[in-house]
Amino acid sequence: MEGGASHPNAALIERFYAALARRDPESMIACYAPDATFSDPVFPGLDAAGVAAMWRMLCARGKDLRVVALDIAADSAAGRARWVATYTYSATGRLVENRVDASFVFRQGLIARHDDRFDLWRWMRQALGLKGMLLGWLPPAQRAVRGQAAETLADWRARNPA
Repeated sequence: MEGGASHPNAALIERFYAALARRDPESMIACYAPDATFSDPVFPGLDAAGVAAMWRMLCARGKDLRVVALDIAADSAAGRARWVATYTYSATGRLVENRVDASFVFRQGLIARHDDRFDLWRWMRQALGLKGMLLGWLPPAQRAVRGQAAETLADWRARNPA
């Protein structure tokens, strides 16, 4: 990737993860284009309003969130990073260390598309314990996690209109 860590878009990614580490969703949202999209194994296919609501919700709920971003690289069109989020999953009180590979597409110096990839079964084993270990690899269990996440985000959005 031409440009690497010294490119202005690499600095944008660094600002984004520094804001996440501070649990500052407004600074994170400012890194996105007005029509940005986001997708990960739990929150697939979010539009810009969904992206903003998700980060606001996760920052508000992540009282003990710790974030480390690594291997940030970018050029004028695309970027990538690896990052690790460590936090207590509020639904079960279990500690989670989520290792994420992120990819970005930029437009006019902002994030237009952000895709995070991580092992959902690994996440479910940590977050849900034995139930996640036994069932987390099954597509119906993974769909249930996505459905619960969508419901939680919809509830958050209803209680916290932007």
